[in-house]
Amino acid sequence: PFVGALEGHLDGVCTMAKNPAVLNMIATGSCDGEIIQWRLSQREVQWRARAHRGFCRGASFSQDGQTLISCGDDKVVKLWRPAESRQAVNTYLSPHTTVDVDAHRENELFATAGTELQVWDVNRAKPTNSFTWGSGSFTRARFNPVEHSVLIGLTTDRGITLHDLRAASSLRKVTMQTRANAVAWNPMEAFNFVLASEDQNLYTFDMRKPERALMVHEDHVAPVLDVDFSPTGTEFASGAYDRSVRLWDAQGGRSKAVYHTKRMQRIFCVRVSMDAKFVLTGSDDTNVRVWKAKANAKLGAQLPREKAQEQYSQALVDRHKHMPEVRKISRHQHVPKSILKAKHKKEIMKKSAQRKDANRRRHSKPGSIAHKSVRQERIWKVDE
Repeated sequence: PFVGALEGHLDGVCTMAKNPAVLNMIATGSCDGEIIQWRLSQREVQWRARAHRGFCRGASFSQDGQTLISCGDDKVVKLWRPAESRQAVNTYLSPHTTVDVDAHRENELFATAGTELQVWDVNRAKPTNSFTWGSGSFTRARFNPVEHSVLIGLTTDRGITLHDLRAASSLRKVTMQTRANAVAWNPMEAFNFVLASEDQNLYTFDMRKPERALMVHEDHVAPVLDVDFSPTGTEFASGAYDRSVRLWDAQGGRSKAVYHTKRMQRIFCVRVSMDAKFVLTGSDDTNVRVWKAKANAKLGAQLPREKAQEQYSQALVDRHKHMPEVRKISRHQHVPKSILKAKHKKEIMKKSAQRKDANRRRHSKPGSIAHKSVRQERIWKVDE
């Protein structure tokens, strides 16, 4: 599945943005403050700039693909037009350090995450809206790609906050047992989003009913650091501290593919290309890697008979997927020994916790211990 690596950064790649208007263009930011715009078809650097002092924490393209917005540890948000100049077109001074930025899908707005969740107009020097909830600062900000006025934020006090720009108000806050590191909206289902959590799992939620997760995705053996949806809305990719990339069906609890290499280190950022054919990862070893979203897919043009053969082979697998022999082959995933050992240890710990819970119920008064499903037990409380 590995296609190639893009080499050009001198430090770890900590943020990535895909261009919604140009299929073969992405931008990456590194821990030394440099931003590089890549042309994927040639695997070459198209534009680069020394953007920030310290880490480049976030980057996002506008909907037309002409403008790139970046933020960093130096409390400065910069607006770039890579096609015109290597210098920033505009600079916005934030009173606090900004750790994430996201551009609006329709208007000339962008949101930054820091001590407060702030919404900026590109034509104004000060934020137009600021949101806070509790004592925690914000680590992520994402606009809903369908309902453009809805904004989600992640906080350091394990919270997930939802905000409405039309009413300039906060809707609700969900507090989890563990902190969430990243969030991604489903581009086809306006109310659903996926959380990448510190407890090694991913959770799919409906923003209308956050008291219960729609699905728990568990296969990683280390904290999940980033997640991104495919444009089709049917699958997503995640990267974790265990140095592996996993691909998931939106309705599946187990990953359908796992990618890894010997040299790849902790994965800080993951993106699925706008044609849903490739997965892009940025890791601590300064490389940006390109993977095929479907491991056995053929690159390049296909003849009609090749397409027919591929469809026929897939139809055979779908027809006989419940047979033990076929299921064993389709579910098999080759992983490094370290991940395999951690997975076995995780299964032992999970069975031990289940056994302890069963013993506690057996020796307690019937009904005295409330039963919580896996989809509910990681949610601490919901505030309106």
